Parts: sequence; structure tokens; C-alpha cells
Amino acid sequence: MKKISVFIIVIFSCATLMGQAIFIIDSLPDYTPPEEIIYMAGDFNGWNPGNPEHALEKNDNNNWFIVLPEMPEGSQIQYKFTRGDWATVEKGASGEEIANRQFTFGNGDTVHVVIFNWADHGGGGGSTAAENVSIIDENFYMPQLDRTRRIWIYLPPNYDNSNDSYPVLYMHDGQNVFDTFTAYAGEWEVDETLNDLAEEGYNVPIVVGIDNGGTERMNEYNPWVNPNPQYGGGLGDEYIDFIVQTLKPYIDDNYRTMPGRDFTGIIGSSMGGLISHYGALKYQNIFSKAGIFSPAYWVADSLWAFTNETGKQQYMKLYQLMGGLEGTVMISDMWAMHEALTNLGFNENELLSLEVAGQQHNEAFWRGQFADAYLWLYASFANDVSEITKSTEIQITPNPVTDNINISKYKSGKHDSLEILDTKGVRVMEINIGNIDRVDVKDLVPGTYILIIRTKEANYTGKFVKQ
Repeated sequence: MKKISVFIIVIFSCATLMGQAIFIIDSLPDYTPPEEIIYMAGDFNGWNPGNPEHALEKNDNNNWFIVLPEMPEGSQIQYKFTRGDWATVEKGASGEEIANRQFTFGNGDTVHVVIFNWADHGGGGGSTAAENVSIIDENFYMPQLDRTRRIWIYLPPNYDNSNDSYPVLYMHDGQNVFDTFTAYAGEWEVDETLNDLAEEGYNVPIVVGIDNGGTERMNEYNPWVNPNPQYGGGLGDEYIDFIVQTLKPYIDDNYRTMPGRDFTGIIGSSMGGLISHYGALKYQNIFSKAGIFSPAYWVADSLWAFTNETGKQQYMKLYQLMGGLEGTVMISDMWAMHEALTNLGFNENELLSLEVAGQQHNEAFWRGQFADAYLWLYASFANDVSEITKSTEIQITPNPVTDNINISKYKSGKHDSLEILDTKGVRVMEINIGNIDRVDVKDLVPGTYILIIRTKEANYTGKFVKQ
């Protein structure tokens, strides 16, 4: 007893001086298998649920504990505890999903933890997936990786009552896409969101969710091996090849899909955002749309050379998203990638990058942005409105704008019209611009908008942000 107390006091002193952190689990569910190891997973290790470097040990009081190495004072991490994979992630007192735990280095505190439930012991509180979500296969074979994976599918509400065919959207981290019961960091609620959009009159796609591989997640979502072993990598090509060469043909053969590239998209977050970016550019003949949410570009230095070397081969729509609280590196990386993609020829109609103030790196943020992302990526299908792919880009000033847009550089005619659409493709303004050189937008709610000028000879488009 004294020995471990002295040990903890010594480590605690180091934590105060060096910015280390000590985490001690004071209580576990009674049914926790005694032979299983507890792991700490978080944004500091790519949310790897079974990383040996973050396995807890037992102290003399038989309590699990872990000491994280020092980080700069003020550094923040988010984390949860598992028993080695996301099927065994911790849950709340009533079996509910819990928010990510958070810690700030340098405060000198030892963190005492109580774990109430595990997800694999009824800790999920029951499935929350909608009736039009099902599991294709619990063990779908991935020949490129010689392993199996659970595959989910969402079918539009009218699928069984029509002969229509639908676009397909492929999503990573399938555990988190539809069901709180299987989610390890909260679910996206893609099924509820699309069902709501369908009720509002929008057309919605088929969505295929692919579970991540647990401890293989970092390896499969990065084509390149990271120099730091804890970040893995190196199997991204095989994973994307599985989607393109095995899974997509299966979906197209067994469901009423619109198989062409114009109707095929890919979306993911964090490491899933990284592999979505890679997969969309590698297979531009397969994908025309990518939702790149909070991309972990920092994990793969080689991505920049790959992007520049691959370049733009076909018309695409790329939606980049970042929260304003996700850290300087991630935010600056996204804007640097926006510039790189712009230099490669992706125009305002093809590339939309958003930084949303006050938002963090989590499923709640991505869930809230999913509808806007889908409606922008799939605008022509969702709204039955043709996308403007053949138009001349114009520069809008000021941008961001508070009151008035200056269009004086555009030579307008008396019969020309101007439209402004929000990111859902909804027309929020339409005027005959005549010979005016300014447009009053002060009554628009803050957000991102697309401006379209239609003339007898051509169409002109631009994007602006209303503050």
C-alpha cells in the first residue's frame, strides 16, 4: 500500500512539473472479464482501441492505471476506455453513449475514472438504427486484406415500393454511421437525417457503411506507413481497392443502383476523411464526390505529393469540413489542401471548404453537418436541379460579406438574372440585376452561399460567405 502510494506521489509530482498525466480506474462493472486488458484510446493515438502502447497496468491496489508521457502544458486530449476493440467500449450508467472524456495537460491532476458499463454487455441500450437499415453481412470477405468486416446498408424509404435506381454513398467507420448501440464515439444518425430529408421532399441515396477494423483502423485508412509506429498505416490501397473492386460490384449487382461515377460518393471523418480524399482522387473514374470531414492530413506527409501528382482528371465535388476548435495544425492543413486543390484546377463549383467556429473533432459535429454536405455533393439528384458544370467563375467582393456584394466587374445586361442558393441547393434570392453593380444580402442568415448569374450567352458562378 505504501509502496504504490509513494509511486503515485512521485509520478504526480512529475506530472505537475513535466505535464504528464495519470489515469486510475477506481471502479469497473462487476461483470468485467478479469483476464482482459483495459486500453485507452483517443485522438492522441488515432483512436486505436487496442494499441499495446496504451494498455493499462495494475497497481498494488489492483486498480488499472496508465501514465501518458508529457505534452506541452495546455495540450488537450479526448479519450475513452475499451477492452481492446470498439465492440467493448465503455458506456454510461444506463447503457447510454457517453461523450468523449477530456483532459488538459499541465494542471497537475491525477484523473480518477469510474466505468459503468461495456458496450458488449447490453451497454448500448438497444439498436437505434432505422427500419430501413440492415446488415448485409457480419463477415463480408475482403480478399485484398484477407479478413472480414461487417457491412451495413441504408435503403431509401421508398426503395421497396418503387422500381427506381439510386446513387450510392460509401461511408467508413460503419459502427458510428447508423446505430448508437455499436457506436464508440456517438453515431452520425445518417439514417434519421436522410429519412427526414426524404419527408421534406428531397431524393436520398443508398448508403453503405463499412465497419473499421478496430486495431487495424490506422493501417487501413492510410496508404503510407507513418514513421511513428503507433500511427501505423500502409494498407490504405488494399482497403480502397476492396471498396472499388469487391464491395461496389456486389452492391451494384444486388441492389438497384446508379453505378456510374456521377452517382458514386465516399465520406469519412478524421482518418476516414484522409482515406476518402485518397480514394476519390485515386479512383476518379469511380468516384465523383467526396465528403472529407476533419481530415487527419497530418498523419500522411506523402498525401501532398500524391495529390499534386494525381491532379484533377475529371469533374468532381470535394467537401472539406473542419471545426474551429480542432487545432491549428488540422485547420491549417485543410486550408493548405484547399489551396493545393484550387491550384490543380478544382473550381468553386467543385471544392467547398468550411471551417465552423466553436466545433470540435467529434461525431456530434459531423452529424450536424451531414445533411448540408450531402445536399451539396448530390445537389442535382437531391433537388432535381441540374448542377452548373459549365460556367465561368467570377470573383465576389467583399468575401466574407456583411451587407452588399460588389459585382461591378461583371458586365451585366438588362435581362440578366441573379440567383443565390444555400448549401442545400435552396434558392434564397432571385432578382433581375439589370445594370446594378451591388446586391444587398444583409438579410441572409450567416452561412455559405452560391451566386449564379444567368445571361443569354453564358452562366457565371461564385461562392461567398455571409457573416
